[in-house]
This record gives sequence, C-alpha cells and structure tokens, in this order.
Amino acid sequence: MGIWRIEEPEAFFFQKVSLQREITHPNKRLQHLAARWLLQYLFPDFPYDEITIADTRKPFLPGEQYHFSISHTGKYAAAIVSSGQRVGLDIELVSHKIAAISHKFLHDRDIYFMNESNLPDYSYLELLGFMWSAKESLFKWYSLGGIDFKENFQLDGPITETAGGEIQMPFLFKKELPIKLNIKAALFEEISLVLSWVAT
Repeated sequence: MGIWRIEEPEAFFFQKVSLQREITHPNKRLQHLAARWLLQYLFPDFPYDEITIADTRKPFLPGEQYHFSISHTGKYAAAIVSSGQRVGLDIELVSHKIAAISHKFLHDRDIYFMNESNLPDYSYLELLGFMWSAKESLFKWYSLGGIDFKENFQLDGPITETAGGEIQMPFLFKKELPIKLNIKAALFEEISLVLSWVAT
C-alpha cells in the first residue's frame, strides 16, 4: 500500500504507464496516471495494461493475478495491491463537504458508536472523514454495486486507536449474510488527509 504526492509532470508517469481511456481534464488525467504508476511502483510486474473496468466502474484484472484498489484526491494518489486478498482503499481530504452529505451515509447505529468512541484527539469532522472513507473502502472491496452506504455498511462497535496511532473501525456488512469486517485508517493531520483500507 502506498500514497503518492503528485508533483511530477505527465511525462514522468508516461515513462511507465499510458492512458487507458481519454481524459480531458488535466488534473484528472494526472491522478489517473499517478495511481496506475503507483501500482507498478508497489509491484513492478503489475500488468496495468490488462486493467478492465467493470459495470460498477471498479477496475480489476480479469485473471485476478492481483487484487487492487486505487483512489485519488487533490494532489494525492493511493493504491493497495494483494496477491491473495480482496482489498478496498480510499483517501479523502477532510472538508465540510463530508458533513453536508453525512445524512446520506450515516445510520443511527453509526452515530451511536461514533459517540461511544473515546478519541479526544480527533474532531467530529475528522471522525466523519474516517466514516466516509471507510464506507468508500468497503464499497470498493465489495465491488458488485447495488449498495446503500447507510443500510449496508454500519459500525459494529466504537472506533478505537492503537498505541501506534492506527484507527480501527469494526463494521458489519449487511447484504446477503452479515459479515464482520475491520477497517483500518489513518489521518495525516498536516494535510487533513484520511486513508482507510480493508483486506480479507
């Protein structure tokens, strides 16, 4: 897993990867290239040119030689790759936009466990950032679409922090059969960036 701060021009990324589809917006194009470049940085033999986009818009490898997930926001790209586990990853810049849409993704159960969490070093807005990013990670992990963020992904206990500063978020995935999942997250305070990931 890695995060890349995008400071290079397109030419830097074009040395290793190419565009797989036409992207006219310069910033979106740079994010696209950086995320795919990062896949090869993490796994040099990653066959990025075989990436296919599913109907749900999730990129995947048809033979599943690797499971992977990518995300980008602002000047940052992130990727996670596994040869044996399904993965989901998301990065988000913490902003008041997340608070404005929180009613669309927070269940009463989420709010209850957020209030039960003893995390005095984090603001409520940062906790919302963790929640939104975690649910995005779960959506990418599931990958089949047809998901309601409020009903299908719900906290299953308080959010905790390890001695090393890693955030642990127990979730219940309620779709066919309930599945318990542990989402891990981190906050890069100096840039207000949340990273969350899941691997099973």
